[in-house]
Amino acid sequence: MYSSSQQTPIRPAVLSVQVPSAMNYVAPNAASNAANHGVDNGAFSQTEAIVHPSKKIENDMLLLGKKIKQHEDNIKFLRTHKNTLDDQITDKQVTLGKYHSSSAPKIEDGDLPHLQSEEATIGNIMKHEKSAAAVFCQLKRHRNQAAHIKDVLGVVATLGKVNDDNLSWLLSEYLGLDNLMSLVCITYDGIKALVTYDKDGSINKSSGLYGLGTAIGQPLEGRFNIICLENLRPYVGEFMPNDPQKRLDLFKPRLPNGETPAGFIGFAVNMIHIDDTNLFYLTNDGNGLRETLFYTLFSRLQVYKTRAEMIQALPCIFDGAISLDGGMIKGNGVFSLGTREEIDVKFPITSGVSYAPEACIEVEKEMKELKWRRERMMEDIQREEALLSHAKYNFEVKKQEFLGFMAQSSPYTMPYPPVQATPKGRSTPTPR
Repeated sequence: MYSSSQQTPIRPAVLSVQVPSAMNYVAPNAASNAANHGVDNGAFSQTEAIVHPSKKIENDMLLLGKKIKQHEDNIKFLRTHKNTLDDQITDKQVTLGKYHSSSAPKIEDGDLPHLQSEEATIGNIMKHEKSAAAVFCQLKRHRNQAAHIKDVLGVVATLGKVNDDNLSWLLSEYLGLDNLMSLVCITYDGIKALVTYDKDGSINKSSGLYGLGTAIGQPLEGRFNIICLENLRPYVGEFMPNDPQKRLDLFKPRLPNGETPAGFIGFAVNMIHIDDTNLFYLTNDGNGLRETLFYTLFSRLQVYKTRAEMIQALPCIFDGAISLDGGMIKGNGVFSLGTREEIDVKFPITSGVSYAPEACIEVEKEMKELKWRRERMMEDIQREEALLSHAKYNFEVKKQEFLGFMAQSSPYTMPYPPVQATPKGRSTPTPR
C-alpha cells in the first residue's frame, strides 16, 4: 500500500467532534469520598462498571479515527501519483502525435476502404446489435457498467492485428464469424458470471450479460461463444529467440524428401500482431495470448503464396493451409472451394508501428506501460475509498453506541448524596 513519508500525524476531521466521556459524569474523587463517608461499595462498583465499557468504546472510536486518517492520506498520495501519470501519458501522446504528423505517409481517399482500423472493426461488430460481442463493446463505453465484465478480455477480432488487408480477409474467413465474434474470458468463474440460469434451467435474463444489455438498451439474443483462456491447452515449446512479438518457434513443414515446400510463407499463428497491452498479458499459468487463444484458433495453419504451391505441399499439411490467392484447406483432406466469402468483421490492420523508428516504438511502449500503471493506481484508489467508507460507517456505529450507552447510564452516575462541606471556623456538632 502506498504511504507518504515524514508526515506529521493529524487527527482526522471526523474526530474533531468532542466525544463525551463517562468519567465526566462522576464527581471528582468519588472513590475517596465514598470510602470516607461510608458509601455502599456496591454503588461505586456499579459506577465503575459503567465507566469501563464507555472507555472501551472511546478507544475503539480513536482507533477507527486513526484508520480514517490513514485511508484519507493514502487516497491523497495515490491521487497525486495518478495525476503525475496523467501528465506523463499526455506528454507521450504529444510526442507520438508530432512524429506521426511529420513522418507518416499520406493515405489517399481511394485507399481508405482497404484499411481496417480497430475502430472500424468495433463499428462492424456493433452492427450485429443483438450479439454478445456488440453488447460487450457497448458496455465498454459505459464505465459504470464495465466494472461487471472485468474478467472478459475482449472480442477475438479485436485482440490481434495483421499487416495486410488480404491476409486479414483470409484469416477472418478461415475462422468464420462465430469465432471472430467470440468473447475471450480469463477464468471459468467469469463465464459463470456472464450467464445465470433459473432452477428450471432457463436463462435468467435479468442478470449477467443479458441483464447488462437490457440496462443499456441493447438486449442480447441467441447463442454466443466464449473462449476461456485458463481451460485451453496451450502450445508447449520454445519461442523465437529475441523476438519482441514472442512468436512460436514451430518446425517448418518438410516434404518426404526433407525440403521445405515451395511458396511456404509461415504459420498463421505467428502472423498475428498483438499489441503490447495484450502481448505481456499472462494467465495464472504464465501463458500469453499467442500460445493460448491464437494457437487454439489457428494451431499450425500454414500460409502459402499460391494455391498451386499449397496443393504441392499436401503431404506435409495436417492442420490446414491458406494461400494468398484465396486457396483454403480447412483440415487434413477438407478443401474449401468457391468464391471468397464476404465478411464484415475482420482483424484490424497494423498501423505500421513495426516500421517506425526505434525511438517511436520505445515511446509507445513507455506510454502503454504508463497506462497500465494508471489502471492499477485507479484500482488502488477505489480499494482505499471502499475501506475509508467502511471505517467511517463503523465509526458512526460506535458513536451511536456510545451516545446510547451514556443516555442509559446517566441515572446511575450519582449513586450517593453529595457531601456537604463544613464551613471554616465551625466544628461539627457531636451527636448526643
